[in-house]
Amino acid sequence: MGGHATRRAVLRALAVTGGVITSAGILPAAVFAVLGVLPLITLTQIGVVVGVGVLLDTLLVRTALVPTLVLLAGRRFWWPGQPEVAHREAHRT
Repeated sequence: MGGHATRRAVLRALAVTGGVITSAGILPAAVFAVLGVLPLITLTQIGVVVGVGVLLDTLLVRTALVPTLVLLAGRRFWWPGQPEVAHREAHRT
């Protein structure tokens, strides 16, 4: 099993869900950007700060930081479970 299966799984997950993650982040960012055109200064500031935060979360954390941490941790990332035991039992039958 090893780190190669984890690497393959992370890359496949990014390829399959990347567009969904990005669009799911851009939509709320756009909604909060609309607050930026309101005449109230407080709502404008909140809209800009939250919109930038959502974009950072979407484009940096979910697509770069988390997959990098998973790749660096390798099998240790799956510590609470025992994927190799489940994998062996699944292929035993």
